[in-house]
Amino acid sequence: MFYICTKFLSNRRFSILKMKRELTYAFIAIFCFLSFAKAQRHEIGVQLGMSNLVGDIGRTNYILQKPLGNVSENGLPFYGGVMYRMNFNPYQTVRLNVGFSNIQFDDRYAKENYRRMRQLRGTNSVISADLLFEYNFLPVNEEQTSMISPYIFAGVSGLYMDAVKAELTITNTSVQAKYKQEKAFTMGLPFGVGLKYKFNYNWALSGEFTFRPTFSDQVDYSMLKDGDVTVKSSLGKDQTAAIVQGFMDQRNIGNLNSKDWVNSATLILSYSFGRPPCYCK
Repeated sequence: MFYICTKFLSNRRFSILKMKRELTYAFIAIFCFLSFAKAQRHEIGVQLGMSNLVGDIGRTNYILQKPLGNVSENGLPFYGGVMYRMNFNPYQTVRLNVGFSNIQFDDRYAKENYRRMRQLRGTNSVISADLLFEYNFLPVNEEQTSMISPYIFAGVSGLYMDAVKAELTITNTSVQAKYKQEKAFTMGLPFGVGLKYKFNYNWALSGEFTFRPTFSDQVDYSMLKDGDVTVKSSLGKDQTAAIVQGFMDQRNIGNLNSKDWVNSATLILSYSFGRPPCYCK
């Protein structure tokens, strides 16, 4: 029994020493990384610009959409939001954006004749949250250097928007449709390019184009899914199903395999804070 306990304690001491050694190596590795991470700082900022939709209704310009129609009625195609950056080093950044887009779509301003003849239009309000990885081609995040650098970014996005729902009342003599708006959620895969100018120890100005393809074809209200239609019918099941399918085929427009894009052209004014790790050159 004494031999077993002694062996167990000996092995336990060896395991503890091994664990301490591994933790020491881990702390040394982290310290070395931080020693070279010259720009591990935080940035917060505001982001303002223009937004536009590329979908089945309205213009198909990917950027810089002008105001459409009555501004007092439709508002401006506006993007506004806040931004947080974590600069891991002078080149690499992880970024979080939370923003609001007022988007417009109007067939009367489209280039395609068939869209102008159709004359569908509308607006939507989209709240988006983007998690992005950003790469600067020059060390613009360097601590005490004024510099300008192009950058690219990509990531994942969640979008909260208005979507159209329909309620059908079917009788022997008529089919009546009543529409309403409800909130819907979809995902997107944002990517883009930008130019960042650090003009002060703490301040930077960025301009960028963001392209945000979504997984939805409902941002412009051009499509109804099966779950978006509720039915009150006095007819049989098969006859009702045929009427509902005919209604959806007539109601849905555009390319059902092409999803909507919510894009923006913006300026970002950001402020850096937080002491960087100590390092020696």
